[in-house]
Amino acid sequence: MNVDEDLDKLLETLPSFLTNHINNHIYKDKIIEIVMDLGRRPEARFSTGPEYLSSKIISWQDLEYTTKRISKFSNENRAGIERTLHRISCIRNRQFLITGLTCRIGRAIFGTISLARDLLESGQSILILGKPGVGKTTIIREIARVLSDEMEKRVIIVDTSNEIAGDSDIPHPGIGRARRMQVAQTNLQHQVMIEAVENHMPQVIIIDEIGTELEALAARTIAEKGVQLVGTTHGNCLENVIKNPPLTDLIGGIQYVTLSDEEAKRRKTQKSILERKGYPAFQIAIEIHDQNSWTIHENVQESIDLLLRGHFLINQTRKFIQNEKTFIQYQTLPINSRFTNFNTPQTVSTVSQKNWSVINNQLNFLNTLNQSKKLNVYSYSLSYNLLKEIIAKLDVNITLTKEIKNANLIIGLKKHLQQNQKLQYLAKQKNIPIYGLNRSSIYQITKLIQLIVS
Repeated sequence: MNVDEDLDKLLETLPSFLTNHINNHIYKDKIIEIVMDLGRRPEARFSTGPEYLSSKIISWQDLEYTTKRISKFSNENRAGIERTLHRISCIRNRQFLITGLTCRIGRAIFGTISLARDLLESGQSILILGKPGVGKTTIIREIARVLSDEMEKRVIIVDTSNEIAGDSDIPHPGIGRARRMQVAQTNLQHQVMIEAVENHMPQVIIIDEIGTELEALAARTIAEKGVQLVGTTHGNCLENVIKNPPLTDLIGGIQYVTLSDEEAKRRKTQKSILERKGYPAFQIAIEIHDQNSWTIHENVQESIDLLLRGHFLINQTRKFIQNEKTFIQYQTLPINSRFTNFNTPQTVSTVSQKNWSVINNQLNFLNTLNQSKKLNVYSYSLSYNLLKEIIAKLDVNITLTKEIKNANLIIGLKKHLQQNQKLQYLAKQKNIPIYGLNRSSIYQITKLIQLIVS
């Protein structure tokens, strides 16, 4: 990854005693922000932890020295430095005098999107979730550059606080050929989003920090016009969006539904349940845990439905290791253990997915898998050659067998398996799990095998 951070331009605006200390610091390249509060010692926050920069106390003169060398503060108390990505935010007292400054270092990091390049090429709308400071803005800046320069798409950035393209009328080169629309007032962001579609014919619109109901509604409107969306919002995971009423339109909206007695009995749920209202504005969601570890929801619609029903959630985790390949891993997690260790084995015998279900739940399938070094699969009512081809392409340690007695797993079409009582009886005797697919599609078979081997 290449980094362009223009740190020297920020250091020039700071008092000399701070500039000298930072220039000589061994972790200069890992600095995240510099904090200057009146009557306190200046502090720097590095990726390794916070540290005081000097024993000298910050005075009015020190704050004035910096504020005179940066642009004017906006209504949101933010300012910047021409042609850079740095952001300076101020704290004011009751008389509106500045008593504190937070200098956030902005970096254009090239190569950050390598973990999800294939998702960009799909042309689907992408929602990026993460807590403040995890690097969401850096990621969408690189997405803008890749989409405009490498994929040659017409990209418009709605830059509310000038964080994506910098605090200047000339945008930072880190966004490539993408065009930037500035927002005069934060509460007008939704209007600028619609204006971008109507006036400038974009193929992609990029929005940072979607936070209000009007902005979520505007995002939905843009998605329905056939424009690819890339947006960010605060939250650790998809559950946070479900529990945040102003943002539920991003994932299709949530509504209470009252079921009939028969339907509630069939679903084995209570009569009043939560359901998704419509189609999500974003088809893909990315949860950013840290710079090199992301959780991907390739189908937001399915993920939301599974979350609302309290079923198991299938996640895809992607990890990037320097100078090595990207690792992709599928995990099956109960809804109530989303924040547990990803490596903890989970029970999947009671799972009922949209595309498949367990016909006989006599034992925990993971226990069976642990007892056998090799997995022998018996195929029923599915194409033997199709299964063989999928297993070969996935390069997994699975052998197809034509004898039930040699199998430790049975896969077939659900409607045929349920009718074959003899097969179910034999499987029960030998304690063999049966997985039933709704349809004989390559996609469903592939997903099921990936779940099994993960």
